[in-house]
Amino acid sequence: MSTAPDALPLPSEAVPSYGVGTAASKLVDRQAGSPTGAWRTGDDPGRRRFLEIGDLPLESGEVLPNTVLAFETWGELSPQGDNAVLVLHALTGDSHVTGEAGPGHPTAGWWSEVVGPGRAIDTERFYVVAANILGGCQGSTGPSSIAPDGRPWGSRFPWLTTRDAVEAEARLADALGIEAFHLVIGASLGGHRAIEWAVTHPHRVRNLALVATGASTTADQLAWCHLQELAIVADPYFFDGDYYSHAVGPVRGLGLARALAHTTYRSAAELDARFGRKHQGQEDPAVGGRYQVESYLDYHAGKLLARFDANSYLIVTHSMMVHDVGTGRGGIEAALARVTARTLVVDVDSDRLFLPAQAEELVSGIAGAQRRTITSLFGHDGFLIEAEQMEAALREFLDGA
Repeated sequence: MSTAPDALPLPSEAVPSYGVGTAASKLVDRQAGSPTGAWRTGDDPGRRRFLEIGDLPLESGEVLPNTVLAFETWGELSPQGDNAVLVLHALTGDSHVTGEAGPGHPTAGWWSEVVGPGRAIDTERFYVVAANILGGCQGSTGPSSIAPDGRPWGSRFPWLTTRDAVEAEARLADALGIEAFHLVIGASLGGHRAIEWAVTHPHRVRNLALVATGASTTADQLAWCHLQELAIVADPYFFDGDYYSHAVGPVRGLGLARALAHTTYRSAAELDARFGRKHQGQEDPAVGGRYQVESYLDYHAGKLLARFDANSYLIVTHSMMVHDVGTGRGGIEAALARVTARTLVVDVDSDRLFLPAQAEELVSGIAGAQRRTITSLFGHDGFLIEAEQMEAALREFLDGA
C-alpha cells in the first residue's frame, strides 16, 4: 500500500511569484476532511429509496455481496403496468433526474427540462424510474460503501461491466413489479446500458431511445478514458484506493480527470466562441495566470468533487471502456439484430466524443430504427443543453408508440 503523507512537503525556499513553480496554483485545492464527495450512510437520503438485491454474480466471476441500489421514482405505475420508463444516467450522473436541489441532492435534476410534469417524459403520465448506477457513489453499492467486514470497500471493490449494471437494474424492475418498460432511455454511458437492456432483455423493452451513445467504445474514447484513469491513480493521495480513512483524498486527480473529460463534452467551436483567448479577471497568463477557458475547466473540476468519488469514477469509467454489446454474441451486428424494441437514435452534430458513425451503426443494425440529429454548438453536452430539440424528438417518438 502507498504510504504518501497527508500533507505535501513545503519547499525550503519560497517560490518567486513569477516563477514556473506557480503553475501548481492551478490545481484544485485540497481540503482536509474531504477525501470523497460520495453519499454515505447517515447522510440525508433526499428522495432516494434503497433496494437490497442481495448477492450479485458479476461477469468477472466475482460475487458482490449485500448489493444495494439507490433509486428514485416519479408518477404511479398503471394497473396494467404498461407505463414504466427507465432513465439511465451518464458517467457522473445519478438517480436525481428531475427536481430541485435540496437536502440529499446537492444539484438539481440533470434532465428536468425533459423529465417532469408536462415534459416529453411526463411524470403525470409515466411511472419514471432512475437508479444510481451499480458501483456509483450516490447510494448504490460502490467502492465507498461499507463491505461485510465493516470497512469501506476501497481497493478491494471488484471491476464491473455494463452487463453487471443492467442485471442489478433488472432486479430493481422485478422488485417494482415492472415486467416490461414502455420506454428505456439512456444518454452517453447511460446509452450503453440502454442498448444492453434491449439486447439482453428484448421482451422487457417496448420502446428504446439511445442518445449520444454507441454500441461499443472506440479507440479514441478508450484513449481519453485512459488519461482520466491515470490522472486519478497518479495522485499521491490515492493511497491505492484506500483513502477513506485519510484527511484528504485524490481530489486533484479526480478534478483533472473531470477537466479532461469535460473537454470532450464540449466542441472546439464552442470553447473558441465562448472564451477565445480572454484572460481570467486580472490574471496575466504571461506570468502564470489563467485564461478564461482554464478557469472554466477548474470550475467544473471543483464542482464534481462535492458529489463524486474517485474510486467510483474509476469503476464506472472501466465499465465504459469494456463496453461492447457484441461480445460473446457473434459481434455487434448480430447483437443489434436481437433488438425488438421500436427504436430512436439521437446524435449531436458537433459531438466529438460519440461520433455520427456510431449513431449510424446503431440505426443500420436495429431494424426500423429512426434517427434524429440535434444541431448544436455545444458538442456532446448538446443532449442536455438543447432541451427544446431533445423534447421535440422524444415527443414525436413517443406519440407514435
